[in-house]
Amino acid sequence: MRSSRLAAFFTSLSFFVIAALVAGVVVGAMAQGADAPWLTGGLGVVESLGQVWLNALRMTVIPLVFSLLVTGIVSIADAAATGRIAARSLMVFGVLLVGATVYAILAGLGLLALWPIDPEAGRALLAGTPADSAAVVGEAARTDGLRAFLSSLAPANVVKAAADDGVLAVVVFAVAFGFAATRIKTELRRPLAGFFEAVAETMVVIVHWVLLAAPFGVFALALGVGLRAGLGVAGTLAHYVAIVCLSQIGLILITYVVAVVWGRISLARFARAVAPAQVVAVSTQSSLASLPVMIERARDWLGVPQTSAGLILPLAVAVFRITSPVANLAVCLYVAQLNGIDLSLGVLIAGGLTAIAVSIASVGLPGQVSFFAAIGPICLAMGLPLGVLPLLLAVEVIPDIFRTVGNVTADLAATRIVQGGDAEPIGSEHSKTS
Repeated sequence: MRSSRLAAFFTSLSFFVIAALVAGVVVGAMAQGADAPWLTGGLGVVESLGQVWLNALRMTVIPLVFSLLVTGIVSIADAAATGRIAARSLMVFGVLLVGATVYAILAGLGLLALWPIDPEAGRALLAGTPADSAAVVGEAARTDGLRAFLSSLAPANVVKAAADDGVLAVVVFAVAFGFAATRIKTELRRPLAGFFEAVAETMVVIVHWVLLAAPFGVFALALGVGLRAGLGVAGTLAHYVAIVCLSQIGLILITYVVAVVWGRISLARFARAVAPAQVVAVSTQSSLASLPVMIERARDWLGVPQTSAGLILPLAVAVFRITSPVANLAVCLYVAQLNGIDLSLGVLIAGGLTAIAVSIASVGLPGQVSFFAAIGPICLAMGLPLGVLPLLLAVEVIPDIFRTVGNVTADLAATRIVQGGDAEPIGSEHSKTS
């Protein structure tokens, strides 16, 4: 079993992207100290290839996020209409998601204040990445404060806002459009939702095509970094991984506290309940693959009836990713400090609102796709450049493990909270007799 998983990893896109990152930095570093004018002279061509690949990913962000938000809101509204448990589940998911977003901003800023990026190492990492323009909304919020941010929520021309990378305005319009779609006749809503679902699926196919060239695109960008900065960028990338993972570990620990207090369950019992599901999450990096174990543990250890667990947990896997705003905002805050950008209150609010929206929009997308589909819009809403994201994608494997573990832990905590503490604990005695 373990050997087959290792074989699957070594043949996966993630492995080839990591290998391309290492190869690009090493080759660039070797050329830095060698007399290789043919390579250094061709650096502009290499950077252009990397920029073309990045732009190919970027062009799908607006239509993908808009379509996913509309279909996500319609599906959530339909789920809420199916019964009291589903509506209560969505309410709990929403409260936890907002709380996680507030935590994400505080934790990200706190960690980077306590353990900041080395300025010289940060400049070295950015040295080989392509130049990128900041979003209009983020720039306005940084220079003019909260008033400019609020005025940007309802632009006079949403098409122009989309063309200018005003992602937050597009997100607000998509949310309004999605909720408005839930108020029209069913026979009109279904084909409308089907259209946007088809658009989203088409964008995902395009992203998959672009990601097939990810090893080449990452190699091109990493080569420029290696040529200008050498092997010193490895330390900055390790620091980035540590910051993102620490943010998520903090969230997981808080989830235990929330489950104990709000779900009225002992810490030991909740920890024993979630441990097997967390093991599956680590090994598969998939909440969906962890679903059967989660249903079993919710029934046998959390006192949740089979019928309730069979409704709440699939709904949680479908629409609830609590680690999405935490990890994504950690990345964006890291990019901000990496580029020496001070973030105002307006920018942080813009990032938080966009993070909540895209956490719904990116549910169900593959890891590499969701990285750009989620983090790209948040960066644009905060006025942050995207040039370094391909290099960060290459080391996303480790943070992605904590994303899945956090989601699985929060899914079980939310299930207990939705059911309430009035159910009799079943516990290990039931497990022994069943």
